[in-house]
Amino acid sequence: MNHDSLLIIFAKNPELGRVKTRLAKTIGDKQALMIYLKLLEHTHAISDKVFADKAVFYSEKVQDFDILDYYKFPKFLQKGDDLGERMDRAVGQAFGQFYEKVIVIGSDCYELTSEIIEDAIAALDNHNVVLGPAHDGGYYLIGMDRHYAHLFKNKSWSTSDVLLDTILDLKQLKLSYHLLPTLTDVDEEKDLGELRQHLV
Repeated sequence: MNHDSLLIIFAKNPELGRVKTRLAKTIGDKQALMIYLKLLEHTHAISDKVFADKAVFYSEKVQDFDILDYYKFPKFLQKGDDLGERMDRAVGQAFGQFYEKVIVIGSDCYELTSEIIEDAIAALDNHNVVLGPAHDGGYYLIGMDRHYAHLFKNKSWSTSDVLLDTILDLKQLKLSYHLLPTLTDVDEEKDLGELRQHLV
């Protein structure tokens, strides 16, 4: 452990027909996979610049070598029945290693920058939790100064209620929180933005 903060990256294994399925409905599986690889590349590139330890948690399997191996981030397997349980276990594991701050990001946000992640880490000096709202009603980032397991429970994941339900939990638990800029997760063709130039 080199830092007091850990940045956890949640990623799906980049396999044809198993990533960006909503996007694939309009652009096809091959194009969707190509876009997801660009998203992974972007996520790892910006994460590499952040002053924190990093870990990648893959959805299906940990491969000895993969396209992102040159970033040399430690790799783990997500464990749990839904996204909330998987994040909960990863965050619990991190705080069990005596980190003081833990940030979790996905690999779907092309607008995310190193500076926003650094701002999230800094915000935890004065707040219990930090959230990065997504335009679809979810969040692209969650960070905390200790393991608040309740924030990952009783959520309808991948719906427009996730961010609001999380904020309601924070208010009920009387936890202070900071909101980052609202960004777009790439889930459908309308979300592509600059990524559209990578379509053949």
